[in-house]
Amino acid sequence: MGGIASALCLLLMLLTIIPIATYTMPALAGMVLIVVVIENGYSTAWMVYAAVGFLSLFICPDKEAAMLFVGFFGFYPILKGKLEKIHPRVLEYVVKFLVFNAAMILNYVIIIFLFGIQDVLEEVGPMGQYSVLLLLGLGNIVFFVYDLALSRIIMAYKYVLRKKIFRRVG
Repeated sequence: MGGIASALCLLLMLLTIIPIATYTMPALAGMVLIVVVIENGYSTAWMVYAAVGFLSLFICPDKEAAMLFVGFFGFYPILKGKLEKIHPRVLEYVVKFLVFNAAMILNYVIIIFLFGIQDVLEEVGPMGQYSVLLLLGLGNIVFFVYDLALSRIIMAYKYVLRKKIFRRVG
């Protein structure tokens, strides 16, 4: 299961050759890890994440997409189950948003200063720091929708897809 999931994640990451796929493919690759967590547990999911993250940095045509997988979309679906055990619900969402914001800020600091991908700075436009804050704010909205989508996908897999898949296999 881990090998198949890794191959599927890498295939999705290779599709980042398509310009709009910079953000979508790392998110979809991360969703594959949901199935690994459910079927094989956290340790296998972390190994798949590490393998895909390492290989993506070398073979992925879009280094920003590879960093987005390594820096957030790869580990968040694994971490999500643990974060949802936090009570009360408000604290759970505070922690989730802290994880997202810290990951995104660190991710882009690494992309810009360590990897030297200056195109990211040029994309923010003439508004400079204000556009960065606006993008982070919009990113928080997108993250909220992504988190809800992950929850729905987990439920759909557990209660609908899993039964159909294993009925045919087993």
